[in-house]
Amino acid sequence: MIRKHGSAVWTGGLQDGKGTVNTQSGAIKDLPYGFGTRFEDVPGSNPEELIGAAHSACFAMALSNILGESNIVPDDINATSTIHLSMDDGPRVVKAHLDVTIKAAGDEDTIMKAAKAAESGCPISQLLDCEITMEARIA
Repeated sequence: MIRKHGSAVWTGGLQDGKGTVNTQSGAIKDLPYGFGTRFEDVPGSNPEELIGAAHSACFAMALSNILGESNIVPDDINATSTIHLSMDDGPRVVKAHLDVTIKAAGDEDTIMKAAKAAESGCPISQLLDCEITMEARIA
């Protein structure tokens, strides 16, 4: 079993406190976040953008794998996952929307079917307890 971890430290109250996040690899180290970066338009990081980055990365790798099963090696997969945080009844992630551009030589139907399979099949999509949508195009 593969095991990876991230960590966070938070000090202070919800609105006046501050925190940092880290990844096991050190690729993210002491990245600051806080109430303003999450719930207001203050520049900085927040959990939702980190989930979006993880979702995009996972989707792109899953799509590459599925395309490879059809002997299609993509030149480029550009994926963005927008995480929608609803404040109704308290904060809750309600949707993740993937915007995807695929550069690959091969049958367009096969490529689009692979994208659809990756949309629901990547491990992060399976982890998320929300609506997942996608708009995919071939460049």
